[in-house]
Amino acid sequence: MEKRITLPEGFEAEVKNSTVMLRYNGKEEKKSFRTKNIEIVVEDNTIVVKGVNEKRKTNAIVNTIAKHIMNLIEGLSRGYEYRMRIIHSHFPMNVQVSGREVVITNFTGEKKPRKARIIGENTTVQVKGKDVIIRGTNKEHVGQTAANIELATRVKRKDVEHEQK
Repeated sequence: MEKRITLPEGFEAEVKNSTVMLRYNGKEEKKSFRTKNIEIVVEDNTIVVKGVNEKRKTNAIVNTIAKHIMNLIEGLSRGYEYRMRIIHSHFPMNVQVSGREVVITNFTGEKKPRKARIIGENTTVQVKGKDVIIRGTNKEHVGQTAANIELATRVKRKDVEHEQK
């Protein structure tokens, strides 16, 4: 089985040792795939993902790698954005971006600040009022950064009310 991904206008692709590197408008993203039975090549303006055999598992991996490459193309052309909202009940918390991490202070009245790591060099985090906006060209990096912020603000050792307002 093989999947062909045609690159849009202005994209450049390069494959070295199963690492796909895409360039568009001065931005660059790369993703490495560790697979045995898959071959990735660039032909003209097309990336070809080939399976060595016709097994079901190999076909599934070919489809997965093709979708990852399509996500990289979409991320470079349009970008990804996650929006989160700062909500507090009693203690007003402060959220700031400091270098490559998000610092949350006064979370449930705690003295020690909580920190969440920003993943990837193309991922940016902005705090505008009660909104936290995470943008980037890599879907996985943007999603993992949002997950890191959510994990950092997990309520621990408290009696949590399960009431939605």
